[in-house]
Amino acid sequence: MLRRLGRSGIEVSALGFGCWAIGGPTWRGETPVGWGEVDDNESIRAIQRAMDLGINFFDTADAYGAGHSERILGQALAGRREPAVIATKFGNGYNESTRQLGGSFASPDYIRQACEASLRRLITDHIDLYQFHLGGFPAEEAGPVVQTLEELVQAGKIRAYGWSTDDPARARVFAQGPHCTAVQLQENVLDDNPEMVALCNELDLAGVNRGPLAMGLLTGKYTGSTSLGGDDVRGTRAPDWMKYFKNGKPNPEFSAKLDAIRAILTSGGRTLAQGALAWLWARSPM
Repeated sequence: MLRRLGRSGIEVSALGFGCWAIGGPTWRGETPVGWGEVDDNESIRAIQRAMDLGINFFDTADAYGAGHSERILGQALAGRREPAVIATKFGNGYNESTRQLGGSFASPDYIRQACEASLRRLITDHIDLYQFHLGGFPAEEAGPVVQTLEELVQAGKIRAYGWSTDDPARARVFAQGPHCTAVQLQENVLDDNPEMVALCNELDLAGVNRGPLAMGLLTGKYTGSTSLGGDDVRGTRAPDWMKYFKNGKPNPEFSAKLDAIRAILTSGGRTLAQGALAWLWARSPM
């Protein structure tokens, strides 16, 4: 199943492959912002298997694993770049050797340097969708960011761009740019985002959904007896913004919501994840 990536006309698989977890352990001070240890070879096999099954959209960020996620994705897509649609992000500072994140950056020079670094790690000459990763950046200061992204389009470094934000006002500012084609938003059956969905429909923007399965809660894999590790962003030292998990376990608030609709999502022989994804695809063509 293919969908149009907003105004760009690029065709992408309705189901994408999120590459945050494959970055491995990452930290902001003492707080984990990665998903713990992963096997790089397993990550590469998973990406290649996804391609074999018809998935062509891969979403990563330079901050995922402090560059490591982009490197793994680039290795996995070696020799298969043309059918793939690569989305990555910029704006968060990081130290590749320590896996520490720190600082937020949005100057034109920084954006150009970040783009070149991502191109090298991804082993490609262009990025299909380049996304601003600072969701809370002031909308009134976003003009130079859009201008720089337009210059990168003209230079052939990127094909289109978007903003990872759940604020309609910020998305509207970016959407004024001719090559803005997407907004990355949080949306799932437990956590609807009607304003952003409506905005995507109104402005012909693709809604790149960063939380379709509520960070794993909608897989059914995690229960009250779950205990996620201290190096997992969902674990016992989770950042304050983490809402689907608390203290390394599913958040009781969202677990109760899931229990209330579990029978509906799994009706007709569907798995929980299949039901959750079906709801999203029926929610909007964007």
